[in-house]
Amino acid sequence: MKIRIATPEDASAIQSIYRYYVEHTAITFELEVPSVEEFQGRIKKTLERYPYLVAEEDRAILGYAYAGIFYDRRAYDWSAEMSVYVQKGIHGKGVGTALYEKMEELLKKQHIVNLFACITHPNAESEVFHAARGYERKAHFEKCGYKMGQWWDIVWMQKIIAPHDEAPEPFQRFTGGF
Repeated sequence: MKIRIATPEDASAIQSIYRYYVEHTAITFELEVPSVEEFQGRIKKTLERYPYLVAEEDRAILGYAYAGIFYDRRAYDWSAEMSVYVQKGIHGKGVGTALYEKMEELLKKQHIVNLFACITHPNAESEVFHAARGYERKAHFEKCGYKMGQWWDIVWMQKIIAPHDEAPEPFQRFTGGF
């Protein structure tokens, strides 16, 4: 399995993976599957600031992960929100772990200190996945999103990946290199 930086040409494969989660789960609160063009735009926009990665084997994309703005204020520059999606049916094979490990390596180079994951609750599989990678549960908000005929809670989990220095190094935008 190879981890590489996503390109807009990966949008169709990424959309295919994401489609299942939109149409059949509350793991994402999106109600409609974004178009391939929308995904191309999201990939480009994310890469202006953060990594957007894909896991690939035999030219097939098995999963993807990206970081996003935790909150749009400069004081939050050292924090990022993480997202990972793996093709249905291949969970537990190390794809998500490989994506997160590479993502953390790259985000440390950008001087990111805090990683956050917003998880639909209940979703024990995702909470266990994140906890096994050092994330700690920090907040639980009730009935935040309505999808598939019911209200869903969210849980916020946090992982600290670098020291909270008194004068942190300035945030560095992602430059595309490994």
